[in-house]
Amino acid sequence: MTKILIVDDHQLFREGVKRILDFEDSFDVVAEGDDGCEVQALYEEYAPDVVLMDINMPRMNGVEATELLIEENPDAKVIMLSIHDDESYVSHAMKTGALGYMLKEMDTDAIIQAIKVVASGGSYLHPKVTHNLVTEFRRLSEREHKGSFQQNEIRRPLHLLTKRECEVLQLLTDGQSNRTIGETLFISEKTVKNHVSSILQKMAVNDRTQAVVTAIKNGWVEVK
Repeated sequence: MTKILIVDDHQLFREGVKRILDFEDSFDVVAEGDDGCEVQALYEEYAPDVVLMDINMPRMNGVEATELLIEENPDAKVIMLSIHDDESYVSHAMKTGALGYMLKEMDTDAIIQAIKVVASGGSYLHPKVTHNLVTEFRRLSEREHKGSFQQNEIRRPLHLLTKRECEVLQLLTDGQSNRTIGETLFISEKTVKNHVSSILQKMAVNDRTQAVVTAIKNGWVEVK
């Protein structure tokens, strides 16, 4: 059973997330809070496995609360919740030690997957956030080379992945969710999840973000 603490100053949002999580038999929402100032006390009292932390709260925001929580409890696993998808917000939040960053526009499957990944020690970024980080990678490459970004010829890793897995890896780089990938390739979402698991295993990485970064560095995917 994965114990979850939800911290968000909007009660309706907390209730909505709790309803989603209540449908998952392996999840147990043990406590709720509405301000970053409460996080440490709630964590000590309920010992949650995962903390869902709103990034914008009135007295103490989620970034400050996460920083203090992890300073006192280095093993704490935090997923930041935000409406912001630009790279500066993501980088600032992740520097606190958070293991996940989710947009509040997430769908049910995404939030469940994120919690499961982070609870097991991995990291998870919302697909749209991953895409924006790829865009930032491209921008930095342009600056570094002081000219237009010229990507070398794409060399699909067919020595490592199947053709279908290469297609899935490219779509992960494009920031598409499992559901969208399934619709694009005309396969079920369950099949997409199986492909993603196989890709992570073959590439010896822990999560989708690491897979995308590795693929970009090796020239296995196109950066659009």
